[in-house]
Amino acid sequence: MSNSTIEFSKKIRRETLQMIYEAKASHIGGAFSMADLLAVLYSDFLNIDPKNPKDPIRDRLFLSKGHACTSLYATLALKGFFDLGELKNYSKNESLLLSHASHKVAGVELSTGSLGHALSVACGVALFAKRNSKTFKVYVILSDGELDEGSNWEAILFAQQHGLNNLIGIIDYNKIQSLGTVTEVMNLEPLNKKFESFGWNAIEIDGHDHESIGTAVKQANSSKEKPTVILAHTVKGKGVDFMEDQLLWHYKSPSKEQFEAALEQLK
Repeated sequence: MSNSTIEFSKKIRRETLQMIYEAKASHIGGAFSMADLLAVLYSDFLNIDPKNPKDPIRDRLFLSKGHACTSLYATLALKGFFDLGELKNYSKNESLLLSHASHKVAGVELSTGSLGHALSVACGVALFAKRNSKTFKVYVILSDGELDEGSNWEAILFAQQHGLNNLIGIIDYNKIQSLGTVTEVMNLEPLNKKFESFGWNAIEIDGHDHESIGTAVKQANSSKEKPTVILAHTVKGKGVDFMEDQLLWHYKSPSKEQFEAALEQLK
């Protein structure tokens, strides 16, 4: 487990907390659950250049769960895609940092928020790369709840049909969606078997263990014939004990006292 990526994930969570608190916004639970995934991907794997975010040879990362964009914005700012001070403008009038992911922000590939769209777009980009002998990789971070959307399963079929081994799906599997647990709303299990039956490699990991994340991404990148999905078992609100695994924090914004308590835990 890398100390540098662990510290980076804490910085992502701190900036995310500050943004959501100041904007009185929501979705902190889902933003925190994927912070470790972002920390490892942006530190150790993605071939990207903050000074040239549209480089044609760059790897692409699509955040399908666009409602949790705060942790992606924090990651991009900390990596130098735009000034860190811009995070203070999150969700304000005339700010580029909208409350759902916006492609007008440097480093954001696609405006997302309507769940179930990004994987289809990513499949098209991955197919283009294969047909034109491009070597970049295409990553998609999805929520578990959005797998209720049928468009995802069409894309999953499409990916195996075209042998998109350059496509890596990552499920932020925190088991809680907007109005209840995933099991209560639409049980996905056995999710690994579902993906395998659709022709994908499926890897299950602890989505907060940085070493496991790195190992899984390396394995996914070495696939020769199939697309790969990483089922990252995570905890909603990870990093702040009173937020962890609580449905309330899908929408709730922290009070001043909760903000201060959470910030103390993230130091």
